[in-house]
Amino acid sequence: MFKTMKQLFTPTNKDLRHRIYFTFFALAIFIIGCSIRVPETENVGSNLGFLELLNSMGGGAFKNFSIFALGVMPYISASIIMQLLELDIFPYFADLAKEGHTGRQKLNKITRYMGIAFAFVEGYAFAFAFYGKSGNPLDYLYIATILTAGTAFLLWLGDQITEKGIGNGVSLIIMAGIIATLPQMFVTAFQSLVNFDSAQTIAFGIAKFIIFALIYVGILVGVIFIQESERRIPIQYANKSSSSYAQNQSYVPIKINSANVMPVIFASTLLSIPSIIAAAINKESFSLFIQKYISYTTPTGFVMYVVLIFLFSYFYTFIQMRPDEFSKNLQENGGYIPGVRPGKETEKYLGKILSRINILGATFLTVIAGIPIIFSAVSDLPTSVSIGGTGILIVVGVALESYKQLEGSLLARNYKRGYSRR
Repeated sequence: MFKTMKQLFTPTNKDLRHRIYFTFFALAIFIIGCSIRVPETENVGSNLGFLELLNSMGGGAFKNFSIFALGVMPYISASIIMQLLELDIFPYFADLAKEGHTGRQKLNKITRYMGIAFAFVEGYAFAFAFYGKSGNPLDYLYIATILTAGTAFLLWLGDQITEKGIGNGVSLIIMAGIIATLPQMFVTAFQSLVNFDSAQTIAFGIAKFIIFALIYVGILVGVIFIQESERRIPIQYANKSSSSYAQNQSYVPIKINSANVMPVIFASTLLSIPSIIAAAINKESFSLFIQKYISYTTPTGFVMYVVLIFLFSYFYTFIQMRPDEFSKNLQENGGYIPGVRPGKETEKYLGKILSRINILGATFLTVIAGIPIIFSAVSDLPTSVSIGGTGILIVVGVALESYKQLEGSLLARNYKRGYSRR
């Protein structure tokens, strides 16, 4: 890492540094926008419940009900739906996915339009839910339009980061939003744990805060370890000799957590729908039922949350890997797994490995997603203070991916310079 940073500040990599500066500038615009509240509105409140995930991804923008309150989550929801539609559910989308770059551009455009539509619907629903029936439809339309424009601007800003910055524009915006809430979270934790009544209580409170910080760092290290862990499946090609295979073995890496954070977002989105409906219709009996049985802070809701994460983890992993397509492509390229016949046996072999690995991946996701819920239930700290959770998964995943892209760019530049000297 230090070597990479040293190479970054050499005179030959000036343009790459400019890309990094542009990325920080764009993210600063996002953070500033999170504090600009929608006109004629107030803060949503301190107890967000299922909406805490949306608030943390948006840098606290939802709690402030700022112009970026919805963040890029409508676009993420649209992306998830589009990935499902590409699974031969609708032949048109499946054909576009197979058309390469041109088809992918059309799918991206459709996804963006769908994300903007979702942003408008969500903005109208939240305006109605949090500001009651005292307003009129024009007031709700006004708020929904501003929130939709905020989401559209963030998507444009993400495109600028991708083109003129270091890439991963939308992902970096989400990561920046999560990181922006961390200082306030640690300040709140310190204020809640440290009692200034006497020297003894101060020392005891500081000790508890240090333990809290160490646990947080320990979970962070564990997430990095799991995210980087992978199962390597050896691959042999018919045009390579055995000696060449022994010297330079090819393999396919399968991560333990192939689905990344998507199953948690799936589960959270599904469980949040009844709560949004309850807030919109404002019926006491229905709201009470949601609070008792559906909310994931209750035993039944937590069990539903865990089950959904497991199911979506299996589902999303097999969507991403597609053993049948992998087996077909491997056979067409003259490759095979040593000891496994090409075709159906390779497909079954890959499916079996994915199922076994996914048990570990789904368990890991469940533990990380469940820790903040259990922590909030057993501790007296505010709900804004949590340990573990989806935010850590997103930050670690995006940070590692961005660092690898930066490192790869530096290696490619060094290779080109070395080759040009020959």
